[in-house]
Amino acid sequence: MSTASVPRISLLGSTALLFEAPGELDLAPQQRIWSLALQASEWSEIHEAVPGMNNLMLTFIQPPRDLDGLCERLLHAWDSCRPLPLEGRIVELAVVYGGEFGPHMQDVVAHTGLDIETIANLHCEPLYPVYALGSHPGYCYLGGMDARLATPRRQVPVLSVGAGSVSIGGVQTGVSASAGPSGWNTIGRTEMTFFDPTQNPPAMLRPGDMLRLRIERIIR
Repeated sequence: MSTASVPRISLLGSTALLFEAPGELDLAPQQRIWSLALQASEWSEIHEAVPGMNNLMLTFIQPPRDLDGLCERLLHAWDSCRPLPLEGRIVELAVVYGGEFGPHMQDVVAHTGLDIETIANLHCEPLYPVYALGSHPGYCYLGGMDARLATPRRQVPVLSVGAGSVSIGGVQTGVSASAGPSGWNTIGRTEMTFFDPTQNPPAMLRPGDMLRLRIERIIR
């Protein structure tokens, strides 16, 4: 059996482990991650099950005495679990593309060979499912971007992009919830607030929600 088709489990110190699912980034495998997270969150030794992009982090209440047994149970649960569709909300975001809000738009233009208008229109076509939250509080990883927009991550990350930055990293796209460093290509900005610690829950979006982007303005 190819190692590409086998899940990988690695320890994160003595307090957690990371389960990495095989295969490509797609909605059905991500829905299996959601299903696995739901099952594992009910196990007695698990403190928290946190789904990521094609992976699942499990934190322990205390270091498990039978780690091998836990890993076997995790692999068995993955083999038997089915995709879990999550009925989320549809949230619309207005995006300003290019200019000072999209400082790396020209890099995407150079890589894809597409003009700014085509990039903005292709980027707004899909209804994006929120695959996972991560990177920083409230950040949403989105699935379903048009493959023609795929652009490699930056060789040298930038020290800070603004909150609401809409970016492309490889075959993925996402929206930053707060200002911070990034290795992705920022092509636009939205004014939506994605994380507010005074709210419950503090993150506006959840896995299973859908984002519909629309062009507010294109700055050439």
